Amino acid sequence: MLKSLIDAFNPADHPVIWLISAFVMAFIIAYSTFPTILYVAKEKHLMDEPGSRSMHSRRTPTLGGIGIFFSLIVVMTIVGAFLNTKVLLLVMGGLTILFFIGLKDDLTVLSPGKKLFGQLLATTFLIVFTDTRIIGFSGILDVYELPYWISVVFTLFVYILIINAYNLIDGVDGLAGTLALSVSAIFLMIFVSSNDLSLATIAIALCGALLAFLRLNFSKNNKIFMGDTGSMIVGFLLAFFTISFINLAQIDDTSEYYRASPALAFALLFYPLIDTLRIFFIRIVIHKTSPFKPDNNHLHHRFIKVGYSHLMTTILICSINFVIVCIAFNLTHLNLNAQIIALLFYGSLLYISPFIIMNKNIRKIDV
Repeated sequence: MLKSLIDAFNPADHPVIWLISAFVMAFIIAYSTFPTILYVAKEKHLMDEPGSRSMHSRRTPTLGGIGIFFSLIVVMTIVGAFLNTKVLLLVMGGLTILFFIGLKDDLTVLSPGKKLFGQLLATTFLIVFTDTRIIGFSGILDVYELPYWISVVFTLFVYILIINAYNLIDGVDGLAGTLALSVSAIFLMIFVSSNDLSLATIAIALCGALLAFLRLNFSKNNKIFMGDTGSMIVGFLLAFFTISFINLAQIDDTSEYYRASPALAFALLFYPLIDTLRIFFIRIVIHKTSPFKPDNNHLHHRFIKVGYSHLMTTILICSINFVIVCIAFNLTHLNLNAQIIALLFYGSLLYISPFIIMNKNIRKIDV
């Protein structure tokens, strides 16, 4: 009886119930896992010690990524039998590689070279065996289609860029988690409209896990950070969603995003990408140092320095990013090159505006 019901069940016939179930399952698993992680971290003194670059003053566990990973893996394992098994298994494999690399880095510190090797390993298998890659530039600089191996290498570069750009923004309470939550929710709607239930399920499972994480990330008494473990696996999934979105649009010339997907993907991840570009420029050109040398010049650090709280910084950055995405989705009728130029202009302007407002208020107080 039960076997017959399982064999006859098709998630595509009940997508809303299916996705809600995946969300609830991910949330409950993560929610019930984090207290144990907190207890073990405190008992074994697996805490982040505040340093000169720290934006916090108390010793804090950095193993939040364990709960996010465990939640995602359990959900994907349970739902895998009903969905695209090949994609789910390869995503799980990539997540597992990055999980152990991130965990080792959180506990003992890992060299950048070893982390990069792990990222390349996880992403290469996913690109090659699923053939989910950026096929071309959709007309950017008059380039439409790339040779296969150049396409693979460029897609690999985009994966590494997004994973590390996302890792770099994890410096203020709630910022990385809230931004990933909002971006994943938008990708969820895109995948649902594209009738890709496998991608939609992963996206909504990530939303559930992140929501449970943010409850503690914002907490004062039981705070936990996602650490490199969390930032790498979440960054990996955001990169996977981005590449999948562009790929789905490029192989379907009837898609409403056929020519606009690169600009929309850039808009969705505008903050981490533009902050990484900005920070690398400051380190290389202005300070004449290594682009990988840590400092306090990120935009979120600047928000804190001019007087915004952690919560307000997170709200402002995520709100601005959402506005940027809304504008981008309303400019898809423009030429792709025009969309990207406009995005760079209004995106940069929007992120500068809070500093202008704060400076004006300070001047009024001084007067």
